Amino acid sequence: MSVFKQFKLMIKKIALLFLIAVFHTACVQTKEITYFQPKNLNSDNEKVNLNEQLVIKLQTGDIIKVFVNSLSPEANTVFNIFPETQTQMNQVNSTIPAIGFLVDSEGAIILPLAGKMIVGGLSPKDAADLISKKLEKYLEQPTVSVRLMNFKISVLGEVARPSLYSITNERVTLPEALSLAGDLTIYGKRQNILIIREVDGKREFARIDLTQRDLFSSPYYYLRPNDIVYVEPLKGKLTSTSRAVQLAPIAISLLTFLTIITQNILIK
Repeated sequence: MSVFKQFKLMIKKIALLFLIAVFHTACVQTKEITYFQPKNLNSDNEKVNLNEQLVIKLQTGDIIKVFVNSLSPEANTVFNIFPETQTQMNQVNSTIPAIGFLVDSEGAIILPLAGKMIVGGLSPKDAADLISKKLEKYLEQPTVSVRLMNFKISVLGEVARPSLYSITNERVTLPEALSLAGDLTIYGKRQNILIIREVDGKREFARIDLTQRDLFSSPYYYLRPNDIVYVEPLKGKLTSTSRAVQLAPIAISLLTFLTIITQNILIK
């Protein structure tokens, strides 16, 4: 075998070893990335009790929309401030936009005529019932709907589209939130999802394992407004990235050196 062929073969071997060194630690086992694995891998026939759906409670800083309807259309306009927009939305059979009210530091909102009402700690449905009873003295058979408008969650870390997401239906599960963010990347650590939640002025931190079905019975299966979901990277990504940064200059220098030697041999 000629000297040139020997050097060419050596270069190929070095390149192959470099690629193996870079990607070896980045290999992820299937078990580490498979969601909702059964306790018994030989049997996938089990039942998990459904968690009760989360009931949202209004709190300070929330913005709610209130829409009032009754048998007195003229009186309704006192409470529904945007009748023109309301009429336009009716014509296209879409959801009628409602009034936005900020829940103050006392957990209260102030409605026209009805005055101040404490809605903090109530569900939107309970708040609607309270407002409806309050308006009975002003309207004939009033019906009230209340919607939370600032239900937002943050999804960060090793996901395809980390962002702040607005939830329109007042209910979202952890898998749904991760789906909104485009799912975890291959480097996302599925066994240790961090949920950060504020409850009664305190911040809670919880860890969720997506690879286990215990998730479905967890109190963090349903997310709450302003929850933060953080997906941390696998150690394999950090290790492989660090190793690639360390080995790349060495490999490039070595390949350059071998190329120069090869060219000199060919010239001779």
